[in-house]
Amino acid sequence: MTLVATAHERGITTLTMNAPAKRNALSARLVGELAGALTNCAEDPAVRAVVLSHTGTTFCAGADLKEPPNPYTFVALMRQIVAHPKPVVARVTGHVRAGGLGLLGSCDIVIASTGSDFAFTEVRIGVAPAVISMPLLPRMAPRAAARHYLTGETFGAEEALADGLITEAADDVDTALAPLLDALRRGSPQGLAESKKLLNARVLEAFEQYAEDLVQRSASLFATAEAREGMAAFVERRDAAWVR
Repeated sequence: MTLVATAHERGITTLTMNAPAKRNALSARLVGELAGALTNCAEDPAVRAVVLSHTGTTFCAGADLKEPPNPYTFVALMRQIVAHPKPVVARVTGHVRAGGLGLLGSCDIVIASTGSDFAFTEVRIGVAPAVISMPLLPRMAPRAAARHYLTGETFGAEEALADGLITEAADDVDTALAPLLDALRRGSPQGLAESKKLLNARVLEAFEQYAEDLVQRSASLFATAEAREGMAAFVERRDAAWVR
């Protein structure tokens, strides 16, 4: 079974992450299929824009700790979304955690249901949101990023909107998406691609400058005893040893 379902309608291709039993966690296979589908969209002149959606109650739970992707591959996926010649719109109706927030930061527009929630959970397992900082920090309000990075608190769609993480919080995501997608259909391929270059120049600069350092930093953190304890505590549903 494919982990990324593809559907096309009137110039819009929807890529749906379809691993609900694993909360659409970023496994090596899911990242690879998503990258391949995005490449196909970039090469297809019939595609005017891409919608990144999901099945189940979780948009993306972050990295699959049992089958994690190569960190360079995940960085390449985020950069691919940022540099994609077609607008990429995230459709969120559920939970988003850790690396899933990196996908949102990479997308051009994010429409989330008012019932969605978000959390940077890395600090609670002994690591840091290193590589996902490249698309996120240029977009988020600095004070908001500081609170979310340091506390790991869960927050809702209205706060995510105020913080610059999402574009719109809607009671009905598909109703909100309809006029947006119609507007994108009216954009010329060249106009959309060149506008994306203007909008994402700073984000791409972050990838060029910091990708190698952040991949190495992330890898070194996951290799520590503290991170091993944090991940074990998460799997065992208990407090980590450092919790007071």
